[in-house]
Amino acid sequence: MWFNESNIYQIYPLGMCGCPFENPFPPEDHDITAETPAADGRAGAYGADSADETPEAATSGKADKDRAPILKVLNYIDHIKACGFDTVLFNPLFECDEHGYDTRNFRLLDRRLGTNEDLKTVCRALSDAGIRVMLDGVFNHVGRGFFAFQDVLKNREQSPYRNWFYINFCGNSPYNDGLSYSEWEGCYNLVKLNLSEPAVRDYIFESIRLWHEEFGVTGLRLDVAYCIDRDFLRALRTFTRSLDPEFFLFGEIMHGDYKTILQDDMMDSVTNYECRKGLVSSMNSMNLFEIAYSLNRQFGKDPWCLYTGKQLISFVDNHDVTRAASEVRDVKQLKPLYGLMFGMPGIPVVYYGSEWGMKGEKSHGDRDLRLPAPEPLHNELTDVISSLAKARKESRALIYGDYNQLLVTNKQLIFERSVEGERVIVAVNADGESFTAHFDARSGLGFDLITGETHDFGGGSELAPYSVYFWRTER
Repeated sequence: MWFNESNIYQIYPLGMCGCPFENPFPPEDHDITAETPAADGRAGAYGADSADETPEAATSGKADKDRAPILKVLNYIDHIKACGFDTVLFNPLFECDEHGYDTRNFRLLDRRLGTNEDLKTVCRALSDAGIRVMLDGVFNHVGRGFFAFQDVLKNREQSPYRNWFYINFCGNSPYNDGLSYSEWEGCYNLVKLNLSEPAVRDYIFESIRLWHEEFGVTGLRLDVAYCIDRDFLRALRTFTRSLDPEFFLFGEIMHGDYKTILQDDMMDSVTNYECRKGLVSSMNSMNLFEIAYSLNRQFGKDPWCLYTGKQLISFVDNHDVTRAASEVRDVKQLKPLYGLMFGMPGIPVVYYGSEWGMKGEKSHGDRDLRLPAPEPLHNELTDVISSLAKARKESRALIYGDYNQLLVTNKQLIFERSVEGERVIVAVNADGESFTAHFDARSGLGFDLITGETHDFGGGSELAPYSVYFWRTER
């Protein structure tokens, strides 16, 4: 499957494009499910001529203030390719109340970003550059501005959408609605959808069909997949495979046994929060035994290992957690940190801006993690991540290989990834001092996929301070 070999670049558009936090447009309270998405002027602030723009015209002929903010993604395409990424994951794009996870309309680009035709322009340009597009599927809940919920508030028991939600017309809500409803984890601005209701499924599935046909979407991240009805996940899997047998689904799950949704009839992959925590805290505590334990527990060869042969989503930060450049105590450790992430089993995802060391603290609120960055930057860290991404793309062992630990200390970790015909030894030194590693490489020479240099394993392998190596062995 294509996604096993992909390097994913994650963009939070409302943040990256510098949109206001609150949607200034009022929610619609009528059924728009049958409307055809188009650049019909509803975005107001942006010219209707964007529907006919080429990517070149979109980036040059208009003052920046007159351009749809989503078109700023066009500024990133060369950067994304140069960094070795072949897939873009967009966090929520569609009309919402505030942050994207409070959807109003699954079929209309958020008017703070532009029009559907502006999004088509971006997706066409990405496709022309050989970059696939994935979207964030927020199906567990919607915002209070969601058209169907607005209708329930207005028409109560007479609303045709009353079964789209878990409504108690005899109760009340913190918003004093004169009715109560199920929400997501105590957040009453997020109204839980009844995913068993056929009309809800039809609306969601037809929205996905539109995304696939109009925008070329080839995969979805499932927001809070851990609490979504399993029957819905199975139905979703069946539907997306009818669109494309290789349509990629990965689910957000933060704790527990990933296999609850990591099943052939549900999710192709899930977010590996266990290893994300281990990667960062191992650096900060100078205790690489922590991440080594997690990697072996998940991917090792013993019969009790949990996810051997599976491709989980590897990451060190995202739109929900403190950025790695803010979380590691020494920014020099970012190199071995990303070296482990790209070298371990899994599908790597890098969050926009983190490839040049953008900072953001979760303790300052989610908005600090989603800051504007209309133009990409490129520095030494970007070069490191680019070299790691490109090395992974060139190695079947780094993509599909099994996992075998060769050496673990508090500050160094060496493991082997192997498939038939190729072995790669991944070695990292998270310390500020050089280290000579002695281990059985079962080979005399190696070729570093990152630098192109030949390495002699005889007499020990010297690891430079804050270093990473991907040695392809001669046998």
